[in-house]
Amino acid sequence: MTVKVVEVVGESKNSWQEAVENAVCDANKTIRNITGIEILNNTAKVENGKIVEYKADVNIAFKVDGTTEV
Repeated sequence: MTVKVVEVVGESKNSWQEAVENAVCDANKTIRNITGIEILNNTAKVENGKIVEYKADVNIAFKVDGTTEV
């Protein structure tokens, strides 16, 4: 089995967990056979002392077959 890894960034107005979930959901629209993730980094945008946007850098791992495209 061969596994490929791509890095994506998920965003959310609510939480880092939702940012990760959004990254996986969006990746799943174009990448088949997702097998796991690694959260690389969490960051946030702050305005007036409050977090207004959460971001998560995520590695998405997926099995490669003869027809998988990124």
